[in-house]
Amino acid sequence: MTAAPGVRADHPPLLDFPFSWDGTRVPAEVEELRATAPVRRVRTIAGDEAWLVSSYELCHQVLKDDRFSLKDTSAPGVPRQYALTIPPEVVNNMGNITGAGLRRAVMKALNPKAPGLVEWLRGEAHRLVDTLVAAGPTADLRAAFCEPYSAGMHCLLLGIPQGEAPAFLRSLDIAFMNSACPVAGARINWDRDIARMTALLDDPSTHGLMGELAALRHDPDYAHLSDEMLATVGVTLFGAGVISTSGFLAMALVYLLTHPIARDLLRDRPDLIGPGVEELLRVNLSIGDALPRLALQDTRLGDVEVKRGELVLVLVEGANLDPAKFPDPHRFDLHRDNTADHLAFGGGAHYCPATGLGRTHARIALEVLLERLPDLALAVPSGQLVWRTGFMKRIPERLPVTW
Repeated sequence: MTAAPGVRADHPPLLDFPFSWDGTRVPAEVEELRATAPVRRVRTIAGDEAWLVSSYELCHQVLKDDRFSLKDTSAPGVPRQYALTIPPEVVNNMGNITGAGLRRAVMKALNPKAPGLVEWLRGEAHRLVDTLVAAGPTADLRAAFCEPYSAGMHCLLLGIPQGEAPAFLRSLDIAFMNSACPVAGARINWDRDIARMTALLDDPSTHGLMGELAALRHDPDYAHLSDEMLATVGVTLFGAGVISTSGFLAMALVYLLTHPIARDLLRDRPDLIGPGVEELLRVNLSIGDALPRLALQDTRLGDVEVKRGELVLVLVEGANLDPAKFPDPHRFDLHRDNTADHLAFGGGAHYCPATGLGRTHARIALEVLLERLPDLALAVPSGQLVWRTGFMKRIPERLPVTW
C-alpha cells in the first residue's frame, strides 16, 4: 500500500502548522509533541513538509549547529514555511551586513547604552502616556503606545526624521505576513520603501546609522556598496526591529493583563521589572510560527534522521516552556537561575543582534506604564481579543485597555 501524496510512508499523517494564533494560551499540541515526538513531521502554510522540533535540547541543537542553515531557506526549490515577502537575498540580513563590512556600524546603532537613548525612551513613553491620559480610557494600547514607541525608537537609531515612521510602518502588515502564495503588495511596498530610504541618504537632516552609511559612499573602501544595498539595511532594520520590539511589548502586556498577580508584582516592585522582562521573554507567545533552518546534510536529531534539503522548524514556545529545562515552566518566576537561557532571541550564528536594545525598550515601557497607569487592565474579556492570523508574530489586532 502506498502513502497518500505528501505523506512519507515511514511517518504518521502530517499535522498542519502553526497550531493556533491565540496568544493567551499555549496550543494543546505543544506539550504532547514535546513528550511523545519532539521531532515531528508537519505541513507548513506553504503546503510543504517540515520537521517541527519542540524540546529545548533539540531546539538548542538546531540553532547552534551550522549544518542547519537560515540563508538556504530562501534558495529556489526548497521547502518553505510560507511565500517570501522580501527578496530572497535579504533573508540572511545580518550575514549580508557582515559580509558588506557594515556590522560594526549596525551594532553601534543597536547599542542600548548609546548616549541619550534611555532618556529619549523614557521621555517618549511619558509623552505617549500623556496622550492616552488626555484622551481618557478606553484606548488601544498596541496602536497608541507599542507601535509608535517602537517606531520612534527605530527612527532615532536610523537617524531619520520621526515623521517618517508612518510611511515605513504602513508596509509591515504585509511584509511579515505568512501566506501560502506570493503577496502582490509585498513587492510594491518593498520597492517604495527602498526608494524612500534611498532618498533619505541624500537628506541633509539624516544622521545616526543612515548618516554614517551615506558617508561611506565617499570612501573608496566601500565602493562595492550601492545606494540600494545601504537603503536595504535601513528598511530591514526598521521592519524587523519594529515588528520584534513592538510585538514583544504588546504580548508582554497581554501576559501581564491576563496574569494580574504578575502585573501587580512588577507594579509594586519596579526594581524587579528587569528580571521580569527576562521571564516575560520566556513565557510570552509572541513568536507566531517557528524559526526555520534547512538541513545542509543528513543529520541525526533525537530519534530522527533529518535528510539533506529538508526544512526544520524550531518551536520557540516548546523550548521555552520545556519542564526539562525550566521546572514548573508556566510559573512566572523572577528567581529562576536560568531564565536567560530562553530562546526568544534565537541562538547560534543568528542570535538576535539587538537583545540588549529589546530588553531596554521593554523595561522602560513597562516601568512608565505601570507607574503612570497603576490600575491598567483589559477593557474587554480576554476571550474577546482578536488575534491576527497568518503573521510571523502573534499579536492582538487591538489591545483595548482601561485604567
